[in-house]
Amino acid sequence: MAVYRRSTRHRFLLVLLVLTSITVITVDVRGGGGGAMESVRRAARDAFAPVQSVADDVINPVSDFFGGLFRYGHIKAENSRLRRQLAEARGRADASANNDRELQKLLALQNLNFAGNIPTVAARVVATSPSNFQLTVEIDKGLPAGIQKGMPVVTGAGLVGRVLSVSQERATVLLLTDPSFNVGVRLSGSGDVGVARGNGTRQPLPVDLIDVGSKVAGGEVVVTSGLQGSVFPPDIPVGKVRSTKVQPGSLQRDLTIDPIVDLTRLDFVKVLLWQPKAVLP
Repeated sequence: MAVYRRSTRHRFLLVLLVLTSITVITVDVRGGGGGAMESVRRAARDAFAPVQSVADDVINPVSDFFGGLFRYGHIKAENSRLRRQLAEARGRADASANNDRELQKLLALQNLNFAGNIPTVAARVVATSPSNFQLTVEIDKGLPAGIQKGMPVVTGAGLVGRVLSVSQERATVLLLTDPSFNVGVRLSGSGDVGVARGNGTRQPLPVDLIDVGSKVAGGEVVVTSGLQGSVFPPDIPVGKVRSTKVQPGSLQRDLTIDPIVDLTRLDFVKVLLWQPKAVLP
């Protein structure tokens, strides 16, 4: 019961202070603001000060909390916007760099000095071999472009392989590293000829039939021989000499070459619209 009376008395005093403040403000607005009235105003302010302090203590943290929420939301939104802009800028830079790379590769296909006057068809590599049994790639050109089975496939650097099969929309290219691949080659230094054969991905190509007396230099370029009836025209770069030695009692030189084209990073190729001439009787 005593608690109820104290609570009622506090509420009464609060209401009284509020009414007094309103009265003083009203009188202050209507009056001149001097003399006794000024004393009353000061007394009212002093009496109302504790109530105002309590109100400020309650209101200010709430105001700061909502202000902080607003600022946090603004900063979060700004950070998201900046991250989007950074991602877009990186995307544009990557796309630009990729376009530059593709442009350089396409330009490298323009001047195939080794192809002479042989007509060519440019194509994009769209798929690689789905199995480990054959090392092949697929290109996005087919029969309507004039491509036929057996035609040579090159880049600006040199030989890639030959067309294995062809349809209306696609052609499959057998890479020169495939174990079933063979190509007649000639040493650019001595002019001696031999046969290079595929030996698997990232493996050097062994070259057979090189005479033990042939002079071979490390890094020497090896090109297609283009002999009568050859599947490939002459002088297409195939590889560079990696190692050479003569085993005691051997009838031929052990010779390996590294493919001159990086066959693991093919984007664009050219098909030489070339068929070997028939072997004369």
